[in-house]
Amino acid sequence: MGGMSVRTQTSEQPAEAVHRAGFACFVGRPNAGKSTLTNALVGQKVAITSNRPQTTRHTVRGIVHRPDAQLILVDTPGLHKPRTLLGERLNDVVRTTWAEVDVIGFCLPADQKIGPGDRFIAKELAGIKKTPKVAVVTKTDLVDSKALAEQLIAVDQLGKELGIEWAEIVPVSAVGAKQVELLADLLVPLLPEGPALYPEGDLTDEPEQVMVAELIREAALEGVRDELPHSIAVVVEEMLPREDRPADRPLLDIHANVYIERPSQKGIIIGPKGKRLKEVGIKSRKHIEALLGTPVFLDLHVKVAKDWQRDPKQLRKLGF
Repeated sequence: MGGMSVRTQTSEQPAEAVHRAGFACFVGRPNAGKSTLTNALVGQKVAITSNRPQTTRHTVRGIVHRPDAQLILVDTPGLHKPRTLLGERLNDVVRTTWAEVDVIGFCLPADQKIGPGDRFIAKELAGIKKTPKVAVVTKTDLVDSKALAEQLIAVDQLGKELGIEWAEIVPVSAVGAKQVELLADLLVPLLPEGPALYPEGDLTDEPEQVMVAELIREAALEGVRDELPHSIAVVVEEMLPREDRPADRPLLDIHANVYIERPSQKGIIIGPKGKRLKEVGIKSRKHIEALLGTPVFLDLHVKVAKDWQRDPKQLRKLGF
């Protein structure tokens, strides 16, 4: 394969134990498998997987704890050709994040030819010189070994063409958890030496309110993605423990607003006789209770925030 190193097995750990800690982020076009990979590495659902671009709007960090290292995964929103103010703002966030992390994993699905979307991102990556870049070929379970070999060569070529020096090219299948460990083994040496930055038990340092908002948003989008691709924002107004509850039977009150852009979208979210909103409530409450480990009373309201994707004041209020 001519001077290209594709790693398929783990090298022995050196005897002297150096502890490393640092930040990594996965980039790649929508559906490149970034969230799935984050979840596989962390071993728990933290990022929101969705079949639509730009649903992971907040920096969700998954944390991989190992005896020799702590790898903190920062989830950046996808880089894309901006059409709105929100788009431009997200792109700036992306570039800043890329320059600040210790390693970037560029995800390319094994089952799709390298396309313009991948090139667009790769060109941007080429401009960020200092940060080491690992090419991660995902979804390898969907192709045979010949197709995989061709994709690995194509990725190598892409790097040569744009002047990107891949620190590694790694094939992974997050679904079978194949080689996910290997990927961690290859990312760790690229991190700076240092003590753990987060306590052992943490899987994500995302404020709970943001995670709760994401879970509600995910439930609200289910089944209506075609009608409302991403014109939904969720803001958790407050989370308070219910007073006068016995210690062994706590209840958390959560008040949240689902914002849409136009009054016409209200009916879609609420559904006939409020049936859809009720389902959204039941579904997200189950996930929230699992996340927080406590019973929850969820109070959901749908509100119209006119054209929030284009309005700086609304964007700020909604946390962008």
